[in-house]
Amino acid sequence: MSQTDFDPKDFRRALSQFPTGVTVITTLDSQGKPVGVTASSFNSVSMDPVLVLWSIDKSAHSLPAFEQAKHFAVNVLGQDQVSTSNNFASRGEDKFANAAYTAGLGGAPVLDNYAAQFECKTWAVYEGGDHLILVGEVINYRYNDSVEPLVFARGSYAISSQHPEMNSSQAATSQEDDFVGSYLLYLLRVAYQGFSAQLYPKLKQHHDITPEEWRILARMISSPEINTQELAERVMQPEVALNQTISWMAEKGLVDLSANTARITTKGAEIGEKMKQLALAEEARLLASISSEQSDQLKQNLKTLIAKL
Repeated sequence: MSQTDFDPKDFRRALSQFPTGVTVITTLDSQGKPVGVTASSFNSVSMDPVLVLWSIDKSAHSLPAFEQAKHFAVNVLGQDQVSTSNNFASRGEDKFANAAYTAGLGGAPVLDNYAAQFECKTWAVYEGGDHLILVGEVINYRYNDSVEPLVFARGSYAISSQHPEMNSSQAATSQEDDFVGSYLLYLLRVAYQGFSAQLYPKLKQHHDITPEEWRILARMISSPEINTQELAERVMQPEVALNQTISWMAEKGLVDLSANTARITTKGAEIGEKMKQLALAEEARLLASISSEQSDQLKQNLKTLIAKL
C-alpha cells in the first residue's frame, strides 16, 4: 500500500497502539509571555551530547514562539495531572492562569508539579512534513520517582502498571500474609488487569467494540445525549481524541455528533445494551465464588474508598 492510499483516521488509530507519556512543553514568546502545549511526541535522541526532541504541528498557534525560542522546558506529567494536560491541549488564551509554575532556564516556565522535567537549550529545528521537529540540549533535569507517570494510549489517558504476567509470577511466589499479596493497591491492579484482559477481547469479538469505544458507550447508555466536554472528563480522554473516537463511532453508526453534543443512535443503544449484558455476565462469572451479599458489600466498600480519595 502506497502512502497516498493511507486513510488518515485509520493510520492515527494504528499509531494509538503505541503508548506514550504525556508532556507539557513550555517557553516564552517574543513578548516574554509564557507559552505551553501538550505533546506526546517527546523522545530521547542522544546521550553525548544529551539531546531530546519533540514535534509541533505547523498549524499550532504557538508555533512561532517555539520555532524562535532559544530555550524550552519539557514537563513530564504525573497520573494526577489529567486536568493540566487538558488545559494545555485546549485553545484557551491564558493556559497559565490556573497553572502553578516558576521561571526556569531562559525564563521558560517549569511547572510546580511533575513526574520529570528537562530544561533545554534549542539545538536544532528541522522540517518534518506538516510538523516541525525541535531538538533540545538538556541543561538541567529533575524527576520525582514517587509520582506515577501519566500515559496516553488508544486515545485515552492511562497509568503505568506491572504487566499481569509479572503479577502472576509474584503471586505464585508470595505467601498469603506477604505484604504485597495483601496490599490494597496491588490487589486492585491485579483484579482490574485480569478482568479487562478477558472482557476487552470479547467485546471486540462479539460487538466489534474497542476499549475506548466501550468507555464511551458504557457512559452513554445512561446519558444518551451528552456534551462532549463532559463526556471527555467522564471517560478520561482529551476532547480532541474523544472527537476523533466519536467520528470513528459515527462511521459505524453508533453515535451522532453535532456541534459539541454526542447522541447515541438506535444501533448504538442496541449494541450498548448487548455490550452491557456481556460485561455483567463477565462480572457475574468473576464474582461467582462469593455470595451476593459479599459482592454487594465489596462494591459498596470500593465506592466508599473512592469517595474518600
